[in-house]
Amino acid sequence: MAGSSSGFVAGLTAAAVAVVGFLAYQASANVPDTLGKPLAGASPKAPATKAPRDKKNPVALPVGSGRGERVVYSVDDDRVWLVTADNRTERTFPVTPGTVDPAVGTYAVTSRSKAVTGSDGAQIEHVVRFTAVDGVPIGFSSAMDGSTGSPDSTKKLGGIRESRKNGTAMWNFATIGVKVVVIQ
Repeated sequence: MAGSSSGFVAGLTAAAVAVVGFLAYQASANVPDTLGKPLAGASPKAPATKAPRDKKNPVALPVGSGRGERVVYSVDDDRVWLVTADNRTERTFPVTPGTVDPAVGTYAVTSRSKAVTGSDGAQIEHVVRFTAVDGVPIGFSSAMDGSTGSPDSTKKLGGIRESRKNGTAMWNFATIGVKVVVIQ
């Protein structure tokens, strides 16, 4: 009796594995092209609508930049807002973007480094990464020498530079998992 039971269980297991394999194949054949793209927003090639701005206060947090705790980064205005859970702007400051921009969308902080050498060779600190574009990591950082000059346009650089003071504020605010909203 034990021999026939084990054969029956082995047969059921083989059938289950075959069904799971078939379902996995079906699922992979039907994965939408948007899987793995930003949580919300368009692909990098699609035009994006610029978030409305307060004409009287151009550094005010743009309407439509999300809700709750988040970092808001405008690729058009080269500006960042650190926004608290109650939607209050804790800090806003200008940044110098790299040569590769992230797509408009919602991301999360995925990694951080206290101090490293940047892809441009500069010693940087308070690195807060949130995505990559064609293998180029995108994130905020501060040059240890305090420079925030324009990057070398002949290189693919994803570092968004901020002053050391603002870099410290970003480091303290944007821990792993904090939302980063990229807007036009």
